[in-house]
Amino acid sequence: MDSESMVASPRPPVAALDAEVMRPAPELTLVVPTFNESANVPVLVERVRRVLAGVAWEMIVVDDNSPDDTAAVVRAIGATDDRVRCIRRVGRRGLSGALLEGMMASQARWVASIDADLQHDESLLGAMLDRLRQGDVDLVVASRYVPGGDAGVFTASRALASRWSSLLAQKLLGVTLTDPMSGFFMLRRDVVERLAPDLSSQGFKLLLDIVATAGGRLRTAELPYVFRDRLHGQSKLDMRVALDYAALVIAKLTNDAVSLRFLLFCFVGSTGVAVHMAALALVLAAGTASFTLAQTVATLVAITWNFVLNNSLTYRDQRLTGWRAAAGLLRFQAICAVGAISNVGAATWIYDYGPKWWIAGLGGAAMGAVWNYVVSAAFVWRAH
Repeated sequence: MDSESMVASPRPPVAALDAEVMRPAPELTLVVPTFNESANVPVLVERVRRVLAGVAWEMIVVDDNSPDDTAAVVRAIGATDDRVRCIRRVGRRGLSGALLEGMMASQARWVASIDADLQHDESLLGAMLDRLRQGDVDLVVASRYVPGGDAGVFTASRALASRWSSLLAQKLLGVTLTDPMSGFFMLRRDVVERLAPDLSSQGFKLLLDIVATAGGRLRTAELPYVFRDRLHGQSKLDMRVALDYAALVIAKLTNDAVSLRFLLFCFVGSTGVAVHMAALALVLAAGTASFTLAQTVATLVAITWNFVLNNSLTYRDQRLTGWRAAAGLLRFQAICAVGAISNVGAATWIYDYGPKWWIAGLGGAAMGAVWNYVVSAAFVWRAH
């Protein structure tokens, strides 16, 4: 074999390689938040392929670490169709956060939110895109409440809740959309980029957050659609959604100065006062304990009550279970003990400057509540 035949074939020029692999960003990114949607995702992808034929699109599925291996299903699809990819989030939950994360990972001109449960009518995607292409609107919302739209499979109670939440958003936040609670919408990606620092990554309704944060500066259009029944799986709607909605409204009304979590923490603390007094009365009524012992027992009962209620309500998204709950209770008791000391110290200091007991008492209680809330968030219900 001569020396020339032993020389490796020359590589193609870099410019030639670049011409082969470089493609422009897609025109449209569909962001699909998922949790236990492994059966629905393949159906959604196939439907999108049909309705968006001829459109440069991609689908980013943002999965909150589903135990049914939704992420694996998405990656299997993506192995043969590079328009489909997955962001698997571990240790993070929440619909708004998932949508925001997916939209920020896009480089398309337009981004859309669509659910994986097939209740959103994917055949409307083409019309939504065409409306945006006209250039006179920034946001297109699929609405159940404009002529031609229908909430469809909603139960009477859910339909009423949806209507009332939309009405409250319109009245309290000045939102003009007929369906600000819709999870099916499409908008310019640069709008999301601009508003992102002021959007909440918590909660359930990103559309409401976007419109409220924009403060009436977005040009909007609404297209009717009929809300369909879920094909596979179970709905994720529960009491948490109502609390997330209330949190978002409060945050927007107060320019993020007031946290619903802090209000819930204070509410739980107020119920703890009633539990404390009831426990104190019961122990004293037994006639076998001194006041000091009865007060100690009542305090421990109230702290335990506050921990259980906060764990199930205030910090429902970071709920502690098993040994973590037991350790969390011990930490909470220690924190509340220090909170009681700060309560008394602050109240005494205020009273020394002006002997109005009720002002001093409220000041001390506020100091104790803030201490308990801040320190508990850091050392009991920290993200895990």
